[in-house]
Amino acid sequence: MNAVHIRSAERALSAGTWLIVAGAMLYSILTVTPLASAHTPEKWGWTAPILPLVVDAAVVIVVRLDAVLARLGGNGGRWPIALRWMTGCMTLALNVADSALKNDLVGVAVHAVAPLLLIVTAETGLAYRRAITAAVVALEAKQQAEREARERAAIERREEATRRAREEREHTAALAREQREQEARMAREQTERETAARREEREREQAREQAERDERERVEREREQRERERERREQEATEHARREQRELAEREGRERQEREERAARERAALLSAGPVTEKLSEDDARAIVAAAHAEGMSVRTAAELCGWSVGWISSRYAELREPVNGVSVAGR
Repeated sequence: MNAVHIRSAERALSAGTWLIVAGAMLYSILTVTPLASAHTPEKWGWTAPILPLVVDAAVVIVVRLDAVLARLGGNGGRWPIALRWMTGCMTLALNVADSALKNDLVGVAVHAVAPLLLIVTAETGLAYRRAITAAVVALEAKQQAEREARERAAIERREEATRRAREEREHTAALAREQREQEARMAREQTERETAARREEREREQAREQAERDERERVEREREQRERERERREQEATEHARREQRELAEREGRERQEREERAARERAALLSAGPVTEKLSEDDARAIVAAAHAEGMSVRTAAELCGWSVGWISSRYAELREPVNGVSVAGR
């Protein structure tokens, strides 16, 4: 018998018990309700099912709590026993009362089956659960004893293995000490040879590194010298370009100043003639109007200089103020 079989038995017992309890409750309600209704005032007839429900609820509580206590190995004392038998007797009495009052012995026997089965099942289930609990406790105690025995045997085996291993380690350690001493002598000799070889290799490496550093410094000096030469050439080229730009700007400034001076002289020449008595040609008049506009003269003064009307001069001034296709007429 193992834990799986015990759990299977408990499930079968629990399922069978609750099936019997449910059937007995249903049968009790159907049997007792007419009896309670017949002995209840008519206006309270609807309360007839309450009595069997209350009694059966007490039966359910007793069965459930007895199952829990039995599984835990506890004992509720005398009151649970009294409640169990009292509810069983009440259920039996209520179920057979109607047949007994009618002196129907067959009915008494038939209606006593479900309550008696419920009472016996509750007592038997309690006994079974206590027996199962005792069996589980015994099984767990046996398993615990077996585990302890296995653990003790394992501890003894480990101790024996430890002792043997310690003896083997001591023997091996003695051999290892002798071997280590011999290896240590050989290692010292080898270390001395390797130290000398490393010293020579280190000296050669230092000499090689020094030569490489010297070569890198020489290459770096040459690179810095080339870099300084390149920067000097770039600086000279930049300075030359700046001089050319300044000379070009000065030349353009002189040319622009010469053009402005020439234009000023031309305007002065046009305006120096003074007022005219006759109307000039349109081309001459336009030239004089443009010069007068550039010098900031009034419309009336420009009209006196070219002989044209003030309205015509005003129109030309307006044209000179408003650019045509992005170019000022004065500039044109």
